[in-house]
Amino acid sequence: MKLHWVWVAIAFVLLQAVNGVIDFNETELSFIEAYDYGVSELNHNPLMVGLTLITSAGAKGAVCLDGTLPGYHWHHGYGSGANNWLIQLEIEVWTLGACKNFTLPIILCQGGGWCNNIRTCVYRKKTRRGSSTYMEKHIPFTGILNFFNWNRVKLRYCDGASFTGDSENKAAQLQFRGQRIWLAAMEDLMSKGMSNAKQALLSGCSAGGLASILHCDEFRNMFPTTSKVKCLSDAGLFLDAIDVSGGHTLRNIYSGVVGLQGVRHNLPRMCTVHHDPTSCFFPQNLISNVQTPLFILNAAYDSWQIQSSIASPSADPLGLWHDCRLNNAKCSASQIRFLQGFRIQMLNAIKGFSMSRQNGLFINSCFAHCQTERQDTWFAGNSPRIRNKTIATAVGDWYFDRAGVKVIDCPYPCDNSCHNLVFS
Repeated sequence: MKLHWVWVAIAFVLLQAVNGVIDFNETELSFIEAYDYGVSELNHNPLMVGLTLITSAGAKGAVCLDGTLPGYHWHHGYGSGANNWLIQLEIEVWTLGACKNFTLPIILCQGGGWCNNIRTCVYRKKTRRGSSTYMEKHIPFTGILNFFNWNRVKLRYCDGASFTGDSENKAAQLQFRGQRIWLAAMEDLMSKGMSNAKQALLSGCSAGGLASILHCDEFRNMFPTTSKVKCLSDAGLFLDAIDVSGGHTLRNIYSGVVGLQGVRHNLPRMCTVHHDPTSCFFPQNLISNVQTPLFILNAAYDSWQIQSSIASPSADPLGLWHDCRLNNAKCSASQIRFLQGFRIQMLNAIKGFSMSRQNGLFINSCFAHCQTERQDTWFAGNSPRIRNKTIATAVGDWYFDRAGVKVIDCPYPCDNSCHNLVFS
């Protein structure tokens, strides 16, 4: 029966993908989660990789929100890739549909990339995002997780603060140990051969994309200077933007995360000497000071940020943005102008970063979020392109120094290669 529904999900998503639009019904949470795990890969037999719990983590206090051991999925490299490593920091499944059956704060329902108060963290620890008890024992490796013949590792996300927190709340029985999880995972992998890496790439999407920026230089410093080490952030360029009500929805969320989870002491000092801790959780205040080569991949009209930050229901109590939030084709001319302003803010945020020759950029004018783990957006016949270059090709050219890559799309609606996310 389970297999039957997996194939239903595959057929559903592939049918929509043909038209360059992924159309989800708000109640189809299970389909969305299957899609985020790559079930829609054009190859219907994706590589399934088992979960490994980090047994040494417990003694280091490196545990998930509920105190269970963290874990990762590792597919061993072989041949010429035996000493090359890709570390992928897990994405956060997000969906409007999650709010359908739960009376929960909007940050949890509409994204939950982070938990910013006791209530959302207590809920989270009863899911795979806060406990290894609920994690899938096997997951498919698709998109960037099919990175040649390298060692490919997907580190599971169970702390709710982009692997940066280090505190606890005994009354609520919550452990905020993201930084310790990060270190314990890296130490474990180093002991299993990663210390011999000739080439390494730290990547992540969404909350994991933010984490790949925050931990990029730390990751570089784990290897000898002779190793080629770079970082990739997909959909991690979260902006400190003004929302449609004139407020700062995401700043309020980040302030809760930083304060609750003890993030402050794990933020880059180059930032905290000039800015408050919450500001230093925003990539726009971090990326220019990252010393390691970094590639930023982002949709200029990031779906998560539209739905959960700049036009969230809490910022739009009258529902004037409801239809636009679900489907970009239903945005009014004035709403598109507002979103064009968001795109301009994103381009301004990367100006200093883009001046470094070692860095890479791929900013496409799509309504999307997380484009590396999905096979259809990472590398397929109809994948998104800028100047006829796919995301996979752009990342490959940059990582292997084949070419400098700093490509920025023309404004919406000029790009007809997008796989826009549409919620109906």
